Amino acid sequence: MTTTFPSSPRNAITLTQYDCPPADVPTPSLVVYEAALLHNLQMTAERCGGIGRLMPHIKTHRASWVVARMIEKGVSGFKVATVTEARMVLEAGAARVLWAYPTVNAHHLASFLALARQYPQATLGALIDSPQGLEAWKQAAEAGGWPSNLSLHVDLDPGMGRTGAPINTDALTLALGASKLGRFGGWHVYDGHINDRDIELRRGRVAEVAARVRQVVEQGRDAHGLSAELIAGASYSFDLWPADLATYVAPGSWAYSSDQHDIDLAHLEWKPAAFVLATVISRHGARVTLDAGAKAISPDKPMADRFRWDSPIVMMNEEHVVVNSDSLNVGDRVMLLPRHACTTAYLYDQALVKTENGDWETRTQLGSKR
Repeated sequence: MTTTFPSSPRNAITLTQYDCPPADVPTPSLVVYEAALLHNLQMTAERCGGIGRLMPHIKTHRASWVVARMIEKGVSGFKVATVTEARMVLEAGAARVLWAYPTVNAHHLASFLALARQYPQATLGALIDSPQGLEAWKQAAEAGGWPSNLSLHVDLDPGMGRTGAPINTDALTLALGASKLGRFGGWHVYDGHINDRDIELRRGRVAEVAARVRQVVEQGRDAHGLSAELIAGASYSFDLWPADLATYVAPGSWAYSSDQHDIDLAHLEWKPAAFVLATVISRHGARVTLDAGAKAISPDKPMADRFRWDSPIVMMNEEHVVVNSDSLNVGDRVMLLPRHACTTAYLYDQALVKTENGDWETRTQLGSKR
């Protein structure tokens, strides 16, 4: 039995530098390299102007041990997508959490309010992007009152067309509504649609959005005394937001990186930190079948490109994937580099971690728990 890290001419790193997991590990398994993760944290902090400016999204790993390591290194605030993620981050000792999801669901709003009351020493924030969203929060808080540590942040739409208020007087009106309640905490913008490989093209697109955001933020501050705090950016743009405008930047998938980021963002010097370990279970001529199907890796990406391989994926089902290979035999193991680490880690409630000191440990994570 051999264990290999498939490579291709696209590689920005040498994958053979990673140690292979023990022979008795079940497959498919999520395998994480702690040293690579900490390296990525250092690179990300350097690129954004210091770790104090970093408010990372935890969507990639959803793991309390990762949050704890980041806190040790100086990260104090985190972005989350669900109330369950917020609870995990607070339990890990975070001083600040922003729920970056402008929901109006009464159950989730009540749950987040309860978290704010349960963790009075922490600072909690939530997004609004409509008058209906502001009203939903008002109604949810009526029963127990507003926790003093909970604020509302206006989400701005930079052109992605998913969530966010228009970057104009509508956003300012919404911020003033939150301010009248004594709840306005600042501004938020996620520009995940700016993902061009050409950094100069990205730079220009970010500058255009930043100019519009600056106008609204400064008008709110100068004319109405509103907070000018801005949380901005994504993995492709966090290092391009002006420091005098974006108080915090919030990339997410840098933590584990991925095949996609290893190629598109090589200048950031991130190292892939998470792989899926798979076993060759069958061979048919020039094709082999691995035990890592759609339930194991990057299910949101096109089938032919869900992980790094030197040719497109031939076939993928729930528990199997078929690829071309001249060298692999039945029983061999393969370390697959996901195209998208976020949706890969989401499929596992535990990871096999090569710790910073060289040991192998099984550590828990939220997996698909919402």
